[in-house]
Amino acid sequence: MCKKLGAEFIGTFWLVLGGCGSAVLAAGFPDVGIGLLGVSLAFGLTVLTMAYAIGHISGCHLNPAVSVGLMMGGRFSAKEIGPYIIAQVLGGLLGGTVLYFIASGQEGFMAAGSAAGQFASNGYGAHSPGGYSMMSALICEVVMTFMFLIIILGATDSRAPAGFAPIAIGLGLTLIHLISIPVTNTSVNPARSTAVAFFAGGLAVKQLWLFWVAPIVGAALAGIVYRWLGKEDA
Repeated sequence: MCKKLGAEFIGTFWLVLGGCGSAVLAAGFPDVGIGLLGVSLAFGLTVLTMAYAIGHISGCHLNPAVSVGLMMGGRFSAKEIGPYIIAQVLGGLLGGTVLYFIASGQEGFMAAGSAAGQFASNGYGAHSPGGYSMMSALICEVVMTFMFLIIILGATDSRAPAGFAPIAIGLGLTLIHLISIPVTNTSVNPARSTAVAFFAGGLAVKQLWLFWVAPIVGAALAGIVYRWLGKEDA
């Protein structure tokens, strides 16, 4: 169990440092910033690389919502949910801390603030990159997480082509970011949201509840649906 939790800790650390780091350090870099497409790819690549690196150890959840969805889909033990979520949140917070110390080396850097997406944080209303409402954000996060879990459950099904699951999952997360960065700055992952909200403060912390509730609801629904969808007919 300790090795599984260690793998989840390291994997979530990498997801936050790689994904949020690309948004904070590289997205708006003058003239050569990677933009929305680059950030979307970065998040997808963190999951893809970790899936190959630690998937055989912990399953590479890196996300409390994924753990819940897999449990609801009958792929994960309920007794391991708590320790997995703790490891994911702590790993994410370490990723956010390392990112903060790197970013703070630039003159004029501020992690805390009211700007939409401050320190790669998630939000709605005034804290949404596109100014989308709370209801838009809620629907978006539920649906995007639902589809992410459908991809994960389908790609890791024993009947799916072997060895390609990390690619499908990584590209799926990339697509999700391409769709939803303008709406919420894309969470679909409570650990990722918590990791940066801790430093952004203000609205990011006040609105954090949505980025726990919506992804977990979406993931749980996907687990239930795929349990029916993926069941072989008698």
